[in-house]
Amino acid sequence: MKLRRSSLRTRLTASAVAGAAITLATLITAFNLVLDARLRTDADNVLRERAATVLRGLATVDGRLSVIEAPDQGAIDAQTWIFAGQSTLEQPAGADPRNQLAARRLAVTGRGFRTVDATDTRLQAVPARRDGRLLGTVVVGASLAPYESTASSALLGSMILGLLMLAAVAALSRRLISRALRPVAQMTAAAADWGEHDLSRRFFPGEPHDELTSLASVFDRLLGRLAQSLRHEQRLTAEVSHELRTPLAKILAQAELSASRERSPAQYRATLELITRHAQEMQRVLETLLASARAGLAGKAAVSDAREPAERAVEPLREALAKQGKSIEVSSARPLRVAVEAGVVERILSPLLENAARYAQRRITVEIAAADGEVVFEVGDDGPGVDPVELERIFEPGFRGAEPHVETHVGAGLGLPLARRLARAAGGDVEARVSTQGATLSVRLPAG
Repeated sequence: MKLRRSSLRTRLTASAVAGAAITLATLITAFNLVLDARLRTDADNVLRERAATVLRGLATVDGRLSVIEAPDQGAIDAQTWIFAGQSTLEQPAGADPRNQLAARRLAVTGRGFRTVDATDTRLQAVPARRDGRLLGTVVVGASLAPYESTASSALLGSMILGLLMLAAVAALSRRLISRALRPVAQMTAAAADWGEHDLSRRFFPGEPHDELTSLASVFDRLLGRLAQSLRHEQRLTAEVSHELRTPLAKILAQAELSASRERSPAQYRATLELITRHAQEMQRVLETLLASARAGLAGKAAVSDAREPAERAVEPLREALAKQGKSIEVSSARPLRVAVEAGVVERILSPLLENAARYAQRRITVEIAAADGEVVFEVGDDGPGVDPVELERIFEPGFRGAEPHVETHVGAGLGLPLARRLARAAGGDVEARVSTQGATLSVRLPAG
């Protein structure tokens, strides 16, 4: 069984407490080390003062060291030895033999400090000199117990204080972190709810100025992308169902009609040809829709020859146009490169060419040129043209202009809207221009 991972609040609190614990431990250790050194320095200073006092009570008689004023041995921790050579002039009453031995050894060196760990006593030896001659040694001692007691009390007090401070830091950190993370939790819950029910809601309408508003801005952009993706999906679904309904209904009708009664082989062949034509139309619509969906996805821009996809888009129409006595030409002054995948360019141009083929009387032209960092494809025909009031309406899904000379029209008015959306997804656009001779539809795509 896997252990449940702790929450972010718990991890942040633990990190804050761990950091505070390390800091407090460092400060407590440093404080007690400094205090211990200071207490030892104070003990040594006391010994120095005591030794100086004892030295002032010494004199020389007949060239020998003599004690004029006996040292005060009444103090609890006062321990004084006066040595003249191998002789002991003064020593504390009831001195511990270990201190006595340590004092005699220290007197031999004549100078310095020594700590007797067994009795917790600090000793100092100071030479007694007169007229530059060494007459003896004064050894003074003091118990370190009071100093160590002070150090122990300080250590215990600082540890208790550190623990109290650590508990306060833990409580305060948890409270502050909880308050800081509460808006994040609220935003997360709101984003989850809006993602399910209302993608139009937003957290922060202005520019982000701190971490929370930056997070809100990220959530807003995410919700915006989700809403856009949902709209794209809904539009794609509507376009597929709308555009494919008519040819599919005709295919079903032809199939049911053929199955309902006997027909001649020629009639069956004509029916199959009609079904094939409608199926090919459905295939072209699906390819256009899929290309539109692919172009809407972020990805590395492809570079392709501008004329090649135009020729491929024209090729399926040549035979049918030739039977109708119509011609179609593709012209380009020089080779041009377009920063769009060739298949996408073909899918953009196909609805425009099919529209031109439907309305043209004799001639259709595709002219390719460069202009201001773009490649422009102009699809023109010599048909009735576009009413100026319908220059934008023809790009609305489902809209079809007047067709006085067209007997049948199997489209549903989605070809041009799909072409425009596909071009805009690729960084370009599709526009209709007013022309005195037929219709002219212009496709602008970024140059490669």
